[in-house]
This record gives sequence, C-alpha cells and structure tokens, in this order.
Amino acid sequence: MPDSDGPGTVLALMGRLEQAESLDGLVEIVRRAVRSVPLGKGRDALHGRWLGHPVHPVLVQVPMGAWLSSAVLDWVPGSRHASTLLIAVGLAGAGPAVLAGLVDWAELEREQTRVGLLHAALNATAVGCYAYSLVARLTGHHLRGRALALAGLCAVGAGGAVGGHLAYRQASGANHAEMVPHIVPPGWHPVGPAEEVPHDRAVRRMVGDVALAVFRDGDGSFQALADHCSHLGGPLSQGRVEDGCLVCPWHGSTFRLDDGWNTAGPATAPQPVFDTRVDDGELQVRLRTPPPAPH
Repeated sequence: MPDSDGPGTVLALMGRLEQAESLDGLVEIVRRAVRSVPLGKGRDALHGRWLGHPVHPVLVQVPMGAWLSSAVLDWVPGSRHASTLLIAVGLAGAGPAVLAGLVDWAELEREQTRVGLLHAALNATAVGCYAYSLVARLTGHHLRGRALALAGLCAVGAGGAVGGHLAYRQASGANHAEMVPHIVPPGWHPVGPAEEVPHDRAVRRMVGDVALAVFRDGDGSFQALADHCSHLGGPLSQGRVEDGCLVCPWHGSTFRLDDGWNTAGPATAPQPVFDTRVDDGELQVRLRTPPPAPH
C-alpha cells in the first residue's frame, strides 16, 4: 500500500526530476537543435494542429502495437518470421513518432522538459534494443533477438509511464483553455470602460475568475479572447497583435482575434472567443457559443 501521508516513491522520484536544474544545460542544447530543423509548415503538422490535439500519442501506437504483438508471437511456434517483420514495422513507425514528440517537447516548460528527457532516453533505449534485436534475428541469433526485444519492451513501457506523467500529471499537450466555457456564466458581463482599452495592444480584463485578452481595432471595434493560451496557459494579453491575430508571448502560438482559431502552433486548440458590445460607455462581453467553424 502507498504511504497515505505523502507521495509514493515513484511520484517522489518524478518530483525530484522535475526540479533537477542540472539538466537545463542539456535541455537547451537539444531544444535549440530541434528548433533549428527547417520543418516549415511541417512543424505545425507534427504538433497536430490539423488534428486538434497532439499527434504524437497517435503515432506511437504503431511501434507500440507492433512490438507488443511481436512479443506475443515470440512464444508462438512457427511465428519467427512474423515476429521479425513486426519489429521492423515498429522501427519504421518509431521515426515519425520520435520527431513529433521532439517538436512538442521543444515548446514545453522547464519542469516538463526535464521529465521529457527521461521519456526520450527510455524510448531511445527501446529503439536501440529493437534495432539490435532485428540485426540478431536476421543473422540467425534468435534467442539473443528475443532477449533484446524483451528489454526493449520493458524500456518502452517505462517510457510510456513517464509520458503519462508528462501528459496527465504535468498537463503537457492538454488544452489549457478548455475550462473557460464551463465557468463563464451565460449572458453579457461588464469588463470596464470601453475608452480604457487602447488601440495598439491587448489588455487583460476579468469576467469573474476568468481572464480575457481584449483588443480594440483601429475602426473602434473590440475583440476578446480567453487570456490563458490553450497551449500552456501563456498570457495572451501580453502578446503582440499581427495581421488580425494575437501571438502568445511564451511559445508563439497565433490566434485569430475575430474567431479565436489557431493559425500557427504549437497550440493545437483554438481560444474561447467572446462577443463584445458597448453599452453606455461600458464594454461588455459574452461567451460565443457554439464555437465558429474555421475558415
């Protein structure tokens, strides 16, 4: 039974890893290398902007499924060739999954990137084990190949557990603006005098406990988005406005002011958008539902 008075051993170890500042030098070297790869629009595709959530968890199903199936077939008589083929399929599928994971990892916060290094190291170990397993099998060393595959399966399983900590404990890849429609009351809400909203930049306003980024166009019209970026909660009200879009100051995610849709990653989800009106000099906002379709 886990200790009811404190975190379990695994959580305690993960907590120490999250605070391991000694890893930050390596993090920055790898981060710069990943960001320097000229992927163009492919970077947003690897983030999963087209899908609406990170694509990395989808891609990992190929190597995980192939390698787990191979482990089963290793114990089925007459399935040697099928098991070897599945290991090769898993290695082929690992490439896109690794690339998508690295692109996502390069846009995470410090504590998340430290845990991500362990996730990557375990998965790299798994890939190495399976690569050597494939070589062993193709050269007739089948017992060695099975042993290496078993080691690889253990490594990738541990990597998956660490990935779960990243996704569910540290909320990497989660939509950090998802709660807004659930906590904003219906109807119109005042957010202050309209004249106090400048023309040249977004400002922060509140609807109850929900922060908004409010901007006024040159023609005097107003736009309002949820302030916390859907990627990792960055303050959009501190971002810059470019070509009708609001750019997050943390990681560069870009959202259209008129409808909240994300036009550039790493954010994969749009921002909740608010309708605006001016009543007797008071700016009022109302959550727009349902969300508009992208165009």
